[in-house]
Amino acid sequence: MLMTLIQKEMMHHILSARFAALLLMCVLLIPLNLHINYHHYLQRQIDYQEQETLKGEDTLKDENSKESAGPKHKFSFTAKTATDPNFEVSKLILKPTPLSVFATGLESALPRYLGMTRNGITRGEASLSTAPIAFLLGHLDFVFVVSTVFSLLALLFTFDAVAGEREAGTLRITLANSLPRDIFLWSKLIGGYLVFILPFLISLIIGLLVLVWQGFPLGEPDIFLRILCLIFVSLLYIAVFFALGAVISIYFDSAKTALIVAFTVWVFAVLILPRVGFLAAQIVAPTSTAESVYREKTARRAELRDSLAAKRGKMMSDVFSEMMRESNVTPGSKTGAIAVFDSAHIDKVNEEMAPLEEAARLKYRDLAARLDRRYQQERKRQDTIGVNFSRITPTASFIFLATDTTQTGQTKKNTYFQTGTRYYETLDSEIFSKMSEDPGSHIHKEDIAPPMPPPPLTELTLEETLQHAAFDLLLLCFFAIVLTTVAFLKFFRMDI
Repeated sequence: MLMTLIQKEMMHHILSARFAALLLMCVLLIPLNLHINYHHYLQRQIDYQEQETLKGEDTLKDENSKESAGPKHKFSFTAKTATDPNFEVSKLILKPTPLSVFATGLESALPRYLGMTRNGITRGEASLSTAPIAFLLGHLDFVFVVSTVFSLLALLFTFDAVAGEREAGTLRITLANSLPRDIFLWSKLIGGYLVFILPFLISLIIGLLVLVWQGFPLGEPDIFLRILCLIFVSLLYIAVFFALGAVISIYFDSAKTALIVAFTVWVFAVLILPRVGFLAAQIVAPTSTAESVYREKTARRAELRDSLAAKRGKMMSDVFSEMMRESNVTPGSKTGAIAVFDSAHIDKVNEEMAPLEEAARLKYRDLAARLDRRYQQERKRQDTIGVNFSRITPTASFIFLATDTTQTGQTKKNTYFQTGTRYYETLDSEIFSKMSEDPGSHIHKEDIAPPMPPPPLTELTLEETLQHAAFDLLLLCFFAIVLTTVAFLKFFRMDI
């Protein structure tokens, strides 16, 4: 009986005009969306390769300078770094992921590279900073289409599943026969859901064929499995809104009222509540601004630099006075004394200043690290609270899970910055710690090692990704089960 009713429900939807409209919209929207995003990915890939080429050319120039300058001038960049603490010794360049075709996520907002300087890590501009004017019209990707468009369509597909029949009087006639209510409701849900996802899957297959035709590496095992996981999560998310639409349809007698309520619920669940969660987090856990942290570090750095300059000046004045007394030089013959001082006593001053400079450098580094750590902890706490608040709706859980699956979400951001921090710490111990900020001090270039190449970004495997995003997956299952249960309980108690 259930299969017969499911077939009847499917035929009812397939022969309707809204199925044809849904199929046309899906076939136009998803393949075109994937096609456009693949071209954006190819452009980002070209930019990445050009940056790698430029970095390789700079490295080659450094090697040529090293060979031509001889053993006392191993690396030409060190001289520039000594006088310019903002010179980028090396870069960690962000490589675009192919799965950004399906979900741009945070990738377009992340800096294209992290530059390693003696003053710290600098950030290159993000892809959005050079986006074309067309981005003013909005940027669509597969995850956005599913989370926004298909969630609304799922509600529009089910808002009259029960309310429409109840309003027309056919529900009483149908249930007057020996038909269990659970069988009737299951046929409505399953039949409508199968018909709804049919255009979705057809258009997605067409879009994947278009991508393969353009050269997308769909055959790679990791990419193929991640896309399958993304499809499964999308179908689960659509099922949540199907169940929500069924609840609304059961609770209201009029189809028009159910339609208005369904649209209102969609606005709150998809557009408002996920963002309100992060606004609430800013109130619950306020943080310092990045500019205030930068100003505080700059002020502390200036204090230490002025203190070192005062100590160096005092040492040079003491040595000069002592030299004047020993040489019995009159004030009118200071030129010769200064010449003797420059050649004979500068090394002594540098030697006495070296431990003070090193202590000041370590003190500033510890201070800057403490300020950065405090700021990052505040931001992390605020982000965590915002993420948890936003998970009150299935839309946020779906987006977090989908972007982690496509390697463009929170995990990618954390991995990128953590790798940059570890790379900077390595360069600091190998290069920056051996250099003085005082232009007058000696820099032994032969003691400074060349910068090691940046480490690769270690991406999580699919299994690790699912373990990391298991909470969001369980939340989606929870929403689907709870809403379906509520629909059945209300339908069993409903007075026909």
